[in-house]
Amino acid sequence: MKGTCHCGAVEWQLDGDAGSITACNCTVCRRYGALWAYDWEGERIRLSGTTSVYTRKELPNPFLEFHFCPACACVVAWRALRPDENGRKRMGVNVRLASPEEVADLLIDHFDGLDTFDDLPQDGRRVRDLWF
Repeated sequence: MKGTCHCGAVEWQLDGDAGSITACNCTVCRRYGALWAYDWEGERIRLSGTTSVYTRKELPNPFLEFHFCPACACVVAWRALRPDENGRKRMGVNVRLASPEEVADLLIDHFDGLDTFDDLPQDGRRVRDLWF
């Protein structure tokens, strides 16, 4: 699976099964309207092209950064700032940048990144149900 920003300058690729896709309601994700697929930087996810980065500097210890295209401003991915215990950095790519037919049937997981930081019950919706 792959996605590209509007102008084509930045691209991501996710090898293998994407699994379920996350819709997060945190203060950033809800504004971006992104739907995320996850893996580890440099493993099944590859990002190519030059990106600009947004990190919430007002947080005392920010834990992730958002990557977007400096030309067309599409939000492409997020990346963890700190590695896990194995030295890997978690990464999410915005599946809204993939072709609709490629991701339409992927199941949506809802995540409460605003209040509880918990997974919410699945409701059976798929990416195609959240396109519009």
